[in-house]
Amino acid sequence: MRVLLLDGYNLMHRARHGFAKGEHSTIFSFFRSLRPLVEKFDPDKVYFVIEGYPKKRMSLLPEYKGTRVHNDKDDFQRQKRYIIKLLKERFPVEVVRHPDHECDDVIGNLVVDTHKDDECVVVSTDTDFIQLYNFSDSVVIYNPIKKKFVPKPIYDYVTWKSLKGDGSDNIAGFMGIGDKRATTLALDENLLQEFLAKDENQDLFKRNYELIRFFDLTQEMCNLEVSTPVVDWDDVKKQFIEFEFYSITNNKSWNKFVATFQNL
Repeated sequence: MRVLLLDGYNLMHRARHGFAKGEHSTIFSFFRSLRPLVEKFDPDKVYFVIEGYPKKRMSLLPEYKGTRVHNDKDDFQRQKRYIIKLLKERFPVEVVRHPDHECDDVIGNLVVDTHKDDECVVVSTDTDFIQLYNFSDSVVIYNPIKKKFVPKPIYDYVTWKSLKGDGSDNIAGFMGIGDKRATTLALDENLLQEFLAKDENQDLFKRNYELIRFFDLTQEMCNLEVSTPVVDWDDVKKQFIEFEFYSITNNKSWNKFVATFQNL
């Protein structure tokens, strides 16, 4: 079985910065880009995974993701809610969320545990998913902006990022360590242990490693919130016409749109 796992918020933010204009531009860009992804990978099952509250990471680092700036000047929150609602109610995909964990952790567990014997494709620009290459030989990661598969690194990704830090998540790395130095240390266990033996390096490294690695949710997957849609393409088309998405709803495009999802 081929499984497509979509990083929901990542794809919606990508749609937010698309070329479309107007009151429903994010909604239009999202659904216009969703169909080609499903067509490209021709999956048997699609997950659209959204965010829960990062309870464990916030307990480790209260300022986790504290540098992110949120604004709603383009009515993004309404459009985001609409996309999620429509997918939950009318599309043949499973919208899933764990209330106490991030999307990354849920996707990680779906790949490594739930679908360990299946072909998995993760679609996201988030580089944290690279760590999945350490745990699964049947997963590939696809960057929808570069339209390329992300290659497997030659080092342990979590070790590398624990040294370098992650500015986007407000996780401080080590002073003076960038991509090159982090790669050198991640590839040489002796050099790494020598570095970690200095001062309080071990404590910072352990904290970063815990923040960056995906949590094992084996005992918590039963708490997943999973959508149970009633697929209704007539209703979807009606809503799209109301939004004047004519390049999607004209006869030729609409037939292609619906056909793409028929095997799910």
